[in-house]
Amino acid sequence: MTEKSVAIVTGAGGDIGRAIAAALASTHHIAAVDIDRPAAQRTAAALHAQGGQASIHQCDLTDAGDRARLATEIADIGTVGLLVNNAGAAQALSLHELTAEALHADIALNLEAAINMFKQFEGDLKQAGCVINIASVNGMATFGHPGYSAAKSGLIHFTRMLAVEYGRYGLRANAVAPGTVRTQAWEDRQAKNPQVFEDAARWYPLRRVADPTDVAAAVAFLASPSAGAITGVCLPVDCGLTAGSPPLPATFTQTNDFTGNDT
Repeated sequence: MTEKSVAIVTGAGGDIGRAIAAALASTHHIAAVDIDRPAAQRTAAALHAQGGQASIHQCDLTDAGDRARLATEIADIGTVGLLVNNAGAAQALSLHELTAEALHADIALNLEAAINMFKQFEGDLKQAGCVINIASVNGMATFGHPGYSAAKSGLIHFTRMLAVEYGRYGLRANAVAPGTVRTQAWEDRQAKNPQVFEDAARWYPLRRVADPTDVAAAVAFLASPSAGAITGVCLPVDCGLTAGSPPLPATFTQTNDFTGNDT
């Protein structure tokens, strides 16, 4: 049994999950959970190299039997004090193209898995634990991917419900909503279109997209005592995307239109 509280990070083998695990490793034993075992192994190896504690767990989060097996594995390690529901994926389909099967897959992975993971570890987490759900700006506004977006919207609402119903136990629940994040998937797009990040960045007030470490820093803060009075919130990590429209073109802002002159 580890002396550290266990932090479960789902999707730990991906870029964002790996960054989250690294940000939490100084204070937690990381249970690196991923359907891709070699990817989880790479995350755990990186944590071990930095002196962290980590265990590797392959799990299909949409499968009840796999979740039960995962719970047995983690019970042998220690008490779960933090659950980070990070695993997720989007299907690039329009609403017209969305099938019942695709919708079911989006809901199962991006919403139901998170709820079921909480239920699986509810006993531990009711001991003043913490849940952080990785949502998306897609759950806050309309940016395409309808099935995924509906699931992420539901995930944000689940976060609020969790905060309200379980707050009496000292449990805190919050969500982080990334916009575009510079992951390997986007790096692959850049190989085909060298301007892809520049094209995306023009929609963001900060004129850049987030890195995985930006998301991880938000998670680490919400998991820390510094956020002890924060629960039920959804924190966008989106370089300003959800704040409003991008700035007007320079050719417009350089005129006298904002000086109060009637010209």
